[in-house]
Amino acid sequence: MHMTDSIKPSCCSVSRGQSSPGSIPDGGHQAEDAKQDAPTNQSARQNMIYLPGGEFLMGTDDREGFPSDGEGPVRAVTLHPFYIDPYPVTNSEFKKFVDATGYVTEAEKFGWSYVFHLFVPATGVKIIGSPGQTPWWLAIEGASWHAPEGPGSDIGKRLDHPVIHISWFDANAYCKWAGKRLLTEAEWEYAARGGLVQKRYPWGDEIKPGGKHMCNIWQGKFPVKNNASDGYIGTSPVHSYEPNGYGLYQMAGNVWEWCADWFSPTFHVNGPRVNPAGPPKGTGRVMRGGSYLCHKSYCNRYRVAARNQNTPDSSTGNIGFRCAADAI
Repeated sequence: MHMTDSIKPSCCSVSRGQSSPGSIPDGGHQAEDAKQDAPTNQSARQNMIYLPGGEFLMGTDDREGFPSDGEGPVRAVTLHPFYIDPYPVTNSEFKKFVDATGYVTEAEKFGWSYVFHLFVPATGVKIIGSPGQTPWWLAIEGASWHAPEGPGSDIGKRLDHPVIHISWFDANAYCKWAGKRLLTEAEWEYAARGGLVQKRYPWGDEIKPGGKHMCNIWQGKFPVKNNASDGYIGTSPVHSYEPNGYGLYQMAGNVWEWCADWFSPTFHVNGPRVNPAGPPKGTGRVMRGGSYLCHKSYCNRYRVAARNQNTPDSSTGNIGFRCAADAI
């Protein structure tokens, strides 16, 4: 699957088909669902947080927003109750899935994934391409969830970090195995707001209230210098920083999180207002929350109403996911 002209990635997101023609091989397939039995619904929900749903104000008309992304208009949306994981799926959790099922991710099948240029080792890896629009992303042969920077790297000291290099298909396969599902975009935003009404971030309107870092985003001059004043250059452990009002960690920054919906900048304007699930088809799937690469000057998309998208076969070093489940 290749990027189309309708998909406009942000600086901290890149699609698998975005590179120059012929510079990167196409795997020509998508991931299959894992065939193993899922955990029981009861065990799957043990560590999840119950959210009662109801009506909330979705979207924003904030001057810092991107109208072309379809962040507005502000509208009243009603959701049924659901369960949500308190943090993104970790390397440790994804490893259990792979060990139990033998699942092979899209990045492994394609044979490469995108790594941010500052993390690419000087030797020992093969660079097989780079997108012209976002040259800070390098396609590294052998980069995947268990080798985040390519051959020679591992997740041994990052088991409590969010899993990365995960496509939408991979995320969906994990959710099915775990007896869960991906959040709808509306569920994600409702959860990220943490009970606050029309605030810019999960904790309020100031990015650093009282000078305190509240999320893992880019600190410094993007894309050449990150001073890591928030404590991290790349991903951070999933329990880093304070949770929001619903007890949810890292609903802003760290990694982009896949949602179930197809992306459209306009469908929601006249779309359903009760349990909306996005358009029936599309070319990109919704991603929410921003990542450790987001910076106000380039990708101010760590706000709770901000939206992004990517082709569902794409994987990068800053895309992960978290799970939801129906309340039954």
